[in-house]
Amino acid sequence: MRKYLLMVAAAGLLTACGGGSKGTDSKDSSAASSIQVDGSSTVFPITEIIAEEFEAANQGLSVVVGESGTGGGFKKFVRSEIDVADASRPISAKEDSLCKAAGIEYVEIPVAFDGLAVVVNPANTWASDITVKELQMLWAPEAQGKITKWNQIRKEWPNEKINLYGAGTASGTFDYFTEAIVGKAKSCRGDYNPSEDDNVLVKGVATDKFALGFFGYHYYKANKETLKALAIDDQNDANGKGAILPSEATILDATYQPLARPLFIYVSKKSMQRPEVKNFASFFVANATKFVPETGYIPLPPALYAKASARIEQQITGSPFLTLSSSVGAKLDEVYK
Repeated sequence: MRKYLLMVAAAGLLTACGGGSKGTDSKDSSAASSIQVDGSSTVFPITEIIAEEFEAANQGLSVVVGESGTGGGFKKFVRSEIDVADASRPISAKEDSLCKAAGIEYVEIPVAFDGLAVVVNPANTWASDITVKELQMLWAPEAQGKITKWNQIRKEWPNEKINLYGAGTASGTFDYFTEAIVGKAKSCRGDYNPSEDDNVLVKGVATDKFALGFFGYHYYKANKETLKALAIDDQNDANGKGAILPSEATILDATYQPLARPLFIYVSKKSMQRPEVKNFASFFVANATKFVPETGYIPLPPALYAKASARIEQQITGSPFLTLSSSVGAKLDEVYK
């Protein structure tokens, strides 16, 4: 079994190595490298496995993979410090403008599906579901210092302090969660326990009876024995689904709303003029169906991988997400028509 999967499976038992930018993973960053990748900690495990397989198939080439968060990755991308940016959300209008100002064109490539899990400690016997409205009440900026106890969310829940854990502000997971739940990206209360390292968040919730946190579904799935997921009710009368638990099926069929999302890599068009970078992007898409499930994420349908391959071959630049009022709930087959 791969080293990465062993690490995740033990996340609830081991203390993770700090938060914030990690710079590089276990690969030796001092080694001469051909391709530099950084960004989302959510996309990191997929890229790490793909990079290992690519190196094995291309002796002499090295891929260095870091995980400084989606926002941190895009900052390095704009400065031309990396060839590929991993992202757990679409590029923002501001990041796109910075790319334009720096003369950087990019190819946006969807690579997998993920969901955000809202989790509590298994000793939590009172909560099994929560509504989007209740999550908004809990995480909105105005909740800071005011909504501090469980019974303020539902009166029948205990009169105990609620301890919050969530992605750090440089994370694409943070951006997506706040846009989906609060209604505006990066709009959030500040009095919670943040980390760019999902394993730190897993450990926090797993050891705190009164905790509530959010992070990628993949990390919940890898730690089901020490976590409990809450079903999410988007209160959308049109779909009549009620509260939905996160699963591969509900994420893929988009019934787990509004917390199902696509994952991406962004490749510099200039870097793609180097054959090894273009080959890496093509290898990534061609092998995603095989290796994405190994990381616990959900592969895209074949038709979407075909569109992703076409974007690489034709070097289609820019992001169609920038034309949408919100990326939350967007369906990839419609976005990439």
